[in-house]
Amino acid sequence: MEHVDRCVVLVDAGYLLGAAASLLAGEPARSRITVDHAALIQGLRERAESDTAQPLLRIYWFDGAPDRVPQPEHRRLRVMPRVTVRLGALTRSDGRWAQKGVDAAMHAELTELARNRACSDVVLVTGDGDLLPGLMSAKEHGVAVHLWAVQAADGDYNQSEDLVAEADERRVLDRAWITRAVRAKELGGVCAPPPAPRPEIAAILSAPLPESALAAAEAAASAAAAVRNGNAAPAAPAPAPAPSAAANGSGAPSGSGNGRAVPTPKDLAGLRGPAHPQTPPPSPQPANATLRWSSDRGWVDRPGGPIGEPPETASLPTLAQLTSAEQRWADREEDITTVGGDPFEVGQVFARRWMERLPDQGHVEKLSSMYPRIPHRIDGELLRYAARFGLLAHKDDQIDEHDRYAIRAGFWREIDVRAAAEHAPVGE
Repeated sequence: MEHVDRCVVLVDAGYLLGAAASLLAGEPARSRITVDHAALIQGLRERAESDTAQPLLRIYWFDGAPDRVPQPEHRRLRVMPRVTVRLGALTRSDGRWAQKGVDAAMHAELTELARNRACSDVVLVTGDGDLLPGLMSAKEHGVAVHLWAVQAADGDYNQSEDLVAEADERRVLDRAWITRAVRAKELGGVCAPPPAPRPEIAAILSAPLPESALAAAEAAASAAAAVRNGNAAPAAPAPAPAPSAAANGSGAPSGSGNGRAVPTPKDLAGLRGPAHPQTPPPSPQPANATLRWSSDRGWVDRPGGPIGEPPETASLPTLAQLTSAEQRWADREEDITTVGGDPFEVGQVFARRWMERLPDQGHVEKLSSMYPRIPHRIDGELLRYAARFGLLAHKDDQIDEHDRYAIRAGFWREIDVRAAAEHAPVGE
């Protein structure tokens, strides 16, 4: 049986992107680069078809992921035409991430394609010498093996010399080719500074405590002073720590005792939109202030007691209740293909869908009156949605504190923008 005249590309993403980061950013950390995956896949396809003079059958993208759970980039890649994603495990040891099972998966795919004569040419984008047996097996089955390297930062090889020696053809993907789809997060050779804080987040972090929380903090400080002076007195019970903001539906942020507090809706009634740029000067923050923002369960003096839900929030529907099966399918397609995973953007997308599907827009006014508090049912749903985009810290399944603020700030910004559009006079 003759080979089918077509080519297959096998990509070791760890090698390709790590080598690209070394070339462009000076170190192999993939966090130092941004990747346009659609442009990268198109570039690989065009180069493979040109080099082999054969039409493409498929691009196999091999990468590691924690617990083999697809990350946002993997979800986007695997819905692209002619792309198949194969995931190995990504484990952390001695502070470094390491792939497990990726080489074995590439070896198995390579030998299977050659044995079944599924293609005439295979392009390998890898540098690992562990693929040498698979490469030699493919050659024995009559497959032409093309080995591609990423230009090394030091001008030397960044591939196994045995692989280089055994390959039928070799090509180097140079800086000009790489930069069509990959760019470094650098300016003038210096790592770019972190983005400026969002005004909404800065406002929340700098806002004064609610009056009740200030009173409790002052009482606790007085009690501590009395103890230091030898006049111990029964201290008022401290506010209970805010529940964890893991994607378990509780919705309240963790991080108690960090000296930051949150405003009441009255304190921050005008701080969300661009039309209200002025932030009130922050009040002195007691050292034992508790971080409480956004959900009912994390709210100081929450009405309804510690168990019951406040009556004014009970009537607000969740996004799941508002979403049909068809909309759920369309939402997932949008998440995969167009939502980038930035925390602020994730909050905006969630809010947009919730507002568009509300049967009664009066719910928006009710929610806005509670700012910055999001009812815990909706807030928990928002955080679970955000967790799909790899925003969880895998150590303890918590969403990073700054990301939580960004997610909720994006939610409120979208609520404000759309509410303002609804009330704008015709013609504006």
